[in-house]
Amino acid sequence: MRTFRKMAILTLLIFQGSLVIQAQSEKNQAYYIHEDQVKPSMIQKYEAVSKDFMDAFKEHNIQGLSWMVASTTTGRYFNISPIENMAELDKNVMAPLAEKLGKDAWQDLFRRFNECYDKHGDYIIYLNKELTYMPDGININTEGQNFRKWHFLHVTPDNIQNLKGKLKELKALYASKGSKEYYRIYHNGFGNMGDYYLAVVSAVDAEDYAKKSKENEQLLGEEGQKLFQELFQYVHKYETETGSMHPELAYTPQN
Repeated sequence: MRTFRKMAILTLLIFQGSLVIQAQSEKNQAYYIHEDQVKPSMIQKYEAVSKDFMDAFKEHNIQGLSWMVASTTTGRYFNISPIENMAELDKNVMAPLAEKLGKDAWQDLFRRFNECYDKHGDYIIYLNKELTYMPDGININTEGQNFRKWHFLHVTPDNIQNLKGKLKELKALYASKGSKEYYRIYHNGFGNMGDYYLAVVSAVDAEDYAKKSKENEQLLGEEGQKLFQELFQYVHKYETETGSMHPELAYTPQN
């Protein structure tokens, strides 16, 4: 893994101007993501060392950081940690645990991680509250609904504002119809190539997601179909991923 911070998210994401504006905007919550693209044959070993990594932090109750873990069916693992600003990236939050474990044990943890993948990296994403549809309150920790569907809407710079406008219309339509299919919208930040919005939907499992999606399609009717057609006129490339959260690998320090 070779980084001082090992955290990562799903992803999904939106460009709205300069990094400074994004970080200061009340509409956006920044997340630091560490992504590991795990080899199919190493998934079990990767999750085992991730569990050992989390247990070590839990045993010593290391303060100053927390993370969630998500993975896709294609082997992308995201360690996701909320941050207040870019200055937090200058802090070596891993140092207290490295000191407690000792050099050999600390290096062994990362040696085991490094065996599991050939590619990994770090970047920032932003949760956009203005475009997110969660009428009961925005919360990325959807307890009991660990299944995830990620919709990546890649967009060229000249169509960012057009796509954003359609996402606003979509949220308004969902609200007017009282849709029960809630979603969160993210956008790309520092460390990402290209611009994209990411819509993330939570469900109990794949069957529950399919049921909600079908019911929502019927609820929105022709009006929804028309709006989605207009929205996709501004999408350069559309991709989806399915996967789940891993609460057993997440870490939050005790006060």
